Amino acid sequence: MAKRYVADIKPVNAEAIGTSVTGKAELIEEDDTLKIKIEAKGTPPNMMHWSHFHGFLDGKKGRVPGKEADLNGDGFIDLPEVYKVAGQTMVPFDNAPQDINVPHDNYPHSDADGNWNYEFEVPIVPLKAKFIEKFGSEDLQLESRTIIIHGVPESLDLPDTVEGTVKEYGPHTTLPIGVGEIEKA
Repeated sequence: MAKRYVADIKPVNAEAIGTSVTGKAELIEEDDTLKIKIEAKGTPPNMMHWSHFHGFLDGKKGRVPGKEADLNGDGFIDLPEVYKVAGQTMVPFDNAPQDINVPHDNYPHSDADGNWNYEFEVPIVPLKAKFIEKFGSEDLQLESRTIIIHGVPESLDLPDTVEGTVKEYGPHTTLPIGVGEIEKA
């Protein structure tokens, strides 16, 4: 029996980045496949956008951060600040989610109008095996996770207080721009 999950993507950092990201996501777990479809608009155009589901290891419900999540008051909710509300990075929405390999350049790009789309069928057995290896459980707990879309152009002036470097990728790549709470449909 298929399990269906949905999320409404809401803007994060809209005032600071000058664009407001919105969208919809659908995740369907059926047999040995997790089908993921995400459509967003208002992303900074013509660039790669990292995207993942985030979560807490204890299963606590991840949330869309409000202005109060900007703990250092710099006008941006950066990656460490979003972790406190939405949880840590777990599964990437890239060209091989089942590998849970986060920092790389194989994520979807937005078009010239700022539309960003992702559609992928993930083989569930290797995904759950890697999830156990990384997080100690095969239970994806999708209904407690959040979807996060990241990334702003290098030309956007970010204050030095914005954090979120992952390997060689800096805050321009990791800055959250859209977040959606995954709910069971």
